[in-house]
Amino acid sequence: MFEGFTTEKIAVENATLNVRHGGIGPAILLLHGHPRTGATWHRIAPQLIDAGSTVICPDLTGYGQSVGREPKDDHSSHSKRAVATDMVQLMETLGHDKFHLVGHDRGSYVALRLALDYSSRIDRLVLLDCIPISEHLARADARFATAWWHWFFFAQPEIPERVINADPDRWYTGSADAMGEENYAEWREATRKPKVIRAMLEDYRAGLTIDREHEEADKAAGRRLDMPLLTLWSLHDDLEDLYGDPLRIWKDWATDVRGFGIDTGHHMAEEVPDDLARELLSFLTGGAH
Repeated sequence: MFEGFTTEKIAVENATLNVRHGGIGPAILLLHGHPRTGATWHRIAPQLIDAGSTVICPDLTGYGQSVGREPKDDHSSHSKRAVATDMVQLMETLGHDKFHLVGHDRGSYVALRLALDYSSRIDRLVLLDCIPISEHLARADARFATAWWHWFFFAQPEIPERVINADPDRWYTGSADAMGEENYAEWREATRKPKVIRAMLEDYRAGLTIDREHEEADKAAGRRLDMPLLTLWSLHDDLEDLYGDPLRIWKDWATDVRGFGIDTGHHMAEEVPDDLARELLSFLTGGAH
């Protein structure tokens, strides 16, 4: 897994980040989702490198082997703004002032915040299985609450930590066959660390509070993504079922947006890596679908 990559711990102002990076060419930062680590990209990253890119795959702050701040009552230490700043500092340390950005699931919310706060750094943006958190919450009805109940469970103080840490194997499901043995082993080790569980839950707590406030302030101020945006979603997941065409939502946030559904389940980088790599390369190298 990640043959030829450099794996190291890099200290930024408020975190120490576990990161894999390699290749020569335009830089692509890949941000994973919950409850994965940067290893989720192991079937994608080599294809991007073979196509002439530099690829950077960190564990998000607090996830995997990345260690960040202690939680705060207002959840600001785990806000998408805080984590996005960590990622910008990581890229600066690696010598990349401007780069392409890809985010999936929780990593897509970090990517959105990074693109809004540091727009001059981003050439092209890809958001996978994503609409803004504030757009989810503005549409939250009984169907959403039933399908995405974990958002509200994770927001409760202390209870989800006790439930998850009591039996991580029952809570988190995955398999070595589907994920790849090394990716699975890394993910399984991470989900057995109480500090990682706490950080992942704080990610969700921030989402319902400070992250939502930041997004609503952006929308009220008329801030928009000014770089080309590609959004892809899993046809076997429920984004279309809940909202119809996600592009209709994204057109309120981005000037240049395109996207479509992919025939896959939620963890698309693991399930359909060849299809996803092809679409990423087409878009990031200037093509259009």
